[in-house]
Amino acid sequence: MTTRELQEYWRSEKGHWKPVKLLFEIASARIEQRRVSKFVMYQIVVIQTGSFDSNKAVLERRYSDFEKLQKSLLKSYREEIEDVVFPGKRLTGNFSEEMIGERRLALREYLRLLYAIRAVRRSRELLDFLTRPELREAFGCLRAGQYARALDTLLRVVPLLERLTVHCPAAPVPALCAVFVCYRDLERPAEAFAAGERALRCLQARESHRYYVPLLEAMVRLAYSLGKDFASLQGRLEESQLHRPSHRGFSLKELSVREYLS
Repeated sequence: MTTRELQEYWRSEKGHWKPVKLLFEIASARIEQRRVSKFVMYQIVVIQTGSFDSNKAVLERRYSDFEKLQKSLLKSYREEIEDVVFPGKRLTGNFSEEMIGERRLALREYLRLLYAIRAVRRSRELLDFLTRPELREAFGCLRAGQYARALDTLLRVVPLLERLTVHCPAAPVPALCAVFVCYRDLERPAEAFAAGERALRCLQARESHRYYVPLLEAMVRLAYSLGKDFASLQGRLEESQLHRPSHRGFSLKELSVREYLS
């Protein structure tokens, strides 16, 4: 694309972005007793408002996870969140039924207020709080060759990741490519191809993205094996390689297993 075409594309894309409204509920809480620790685990349900949501996200976080989120937000968004009340710890009674019930309501309100602040809603801190533990687990399973387990976790977290990053469409690409790899290595090629198409849509006008060429290479091979028309994919790949000649880099799987190492 020329510079003008790229500018026109982004203006058009920006006009199509629709803010996604999410509702946070703390559906339940349970006390976990470990050998050397005791804590409360809160179940967070994230629902998209305005329509029936068949892909609601369910995740679990400890009170200490909320504390870490608050501390990280204070470093970058102190002024923005100065009116947001974070439910603090008490010296005693933290495991009483009454206290857990009060904290469930307070943490729900805390998330609601954070999400209402545009800068925080788009922040890396909130995104990591809501998705990073699941993504780390999924990519860890992928590295271990546990593709079914990795896929199960990815399919639960990717819809939430996509909703949280509407303003940054390329953000879900590593996770979508991991879905592609899992389906392909589980010998479910049609589903892998569909995941790859979703990832490519996220990469429109982003030919320089590190996943773009490896994804196209994988999609060309898969399209050929499925008997699909791969000419357009091959054309995009050759055009990209013509404009940005370079030595051969990582394959799609090699890129994926390097994600979320820390």
